[in-house]
Order: sequence, then structure tokens, then C-alpha cells
Amino acid sequence: MIKTIIGKKLGMTQVFGEEGEAIPVTVLEAGPCFITQVKTESNDGYNALQLGFGVQKPQRVNKPLKGHFAKSGKGPFRILREVRVESTDGFDLGQEIKVDIFEVGERVDVIGTSKGRGFAGTIKRWGFHRGPVSHGSKNTRPPGSIGCSAWPSRVIKGKKLPGHMGNRRVTVKNLQVVDVRPEQNLLLVKGAVAGAPNSYVIIRKTNKG
Repeated sequence: MIKTIIGKKLGMTQVFGEEGEAIPVTVLEAGPCFITQVKTESNDGYNALQLGFGVQKPQRVNKPLKGHFAKSGKGPFRILREVRVESTDGFDLGQEIKVDIFEVGERVDVIGTSKGRGFAGTIKRWGFHRGPVSHGSKNTRPPGSIGCSAWPSRVIKGKKLPGHMGNRRVTVKNLQVVDVRPEQNLLLVKGAVAGAPNSYVIIRKTNKG
């Protein structure tokens, strides 16, 4: 059975547990997804399923993709992602994958794209402390000395410096499933997930112990 689905982050809220405790949760619209391609080891060298999620306008799909979607009889979709499986037995083109593949209490990993912050300095990007702001101070926000003297006479790789911040693939691991609502295609997981509201995510069963 496949334990991976494509979804969308809707936002955060809180629910109350059995003992009345407040639990912060991220609300994910998980599926429904449809199998648009079945890859086998004999044909492609590995076993995988291609999943489609999100409605796309037909006029925004080129001819090759239209033919691709026509084979499964589903689509067009906004997002296509591949999921590795041990065996493709029991999976068919056009088969629907819904959020009920997960259960309450299960642990999942959620893969998303973090919010882009543009070019950021060391204080915002790495949490550096600023210098004094008293009269005559010229070291308020610069990173300070970064060189290595006469040897090795270069900046070591990995040095924390200003640069592009965010807009990267982030995997938040081992999140607990708090609630599953198949009639609304909603999945509630405990804690925060990377990305802005309405950004796309991939939800998979964790491999943590």
C-alpha cells in the first residue's frame, strides 16, 4: 500500500485533546491524488508511481502533457510527483489515492518549500548579535572580520555570511497525525510545516523508529 500523498498547506490552528490540552496543528489538504503513470523495473529500471494533484486549466497544458493525461483518463493536474514503491502490483492508471491511507496517531514527514526572504544579512539569516549603537560605533550590523590571516588566505567554505534566505526544500520529520477527515480531504498534523499558506507539500509515512 502506498503511504505518500501530495497536498496543500492551508494554515495553522489548534484543536483540543481528550484531556482538554490545546494542540497546535497544521491543516493540510491531502489529495485526492490520481495515478497518471506506472513505472516498472522492466520498462524504466525502477518501480514508481506518478501522482497528479490539483486542478489545472486545460488551456494551460501543452500537447505532450494532454496526451500523457489522456492515457490515465484523469487530469489535467497542476502538480506531478513520483513516488518510489517496492512493487507496482495492485496499482492501475487513474486509481485514486485519498487521505484515508493515514491513521490518527501515525507519524509522517512533510516536505515543503520554505518562505523566500530574499537577500538577508547575518542577523536575520543566522541570528548574529549586532554591535554597539553608541556614538562613533561603525560595527552595528556588519558580520565583522571573516579572513584567515596569511594562511590559508581565503574564506573557509560554509562561513555564515549574508546571502539568499529561504525558498528551499525543507523536510519536517516525525510529525504526529492528530486527525484525519476523509470527507473533507483534510489531514491535521501536530506542529509547524515549512511553507506559506496554499503552498504544495508532500506527505509520506516517516521512516523514523
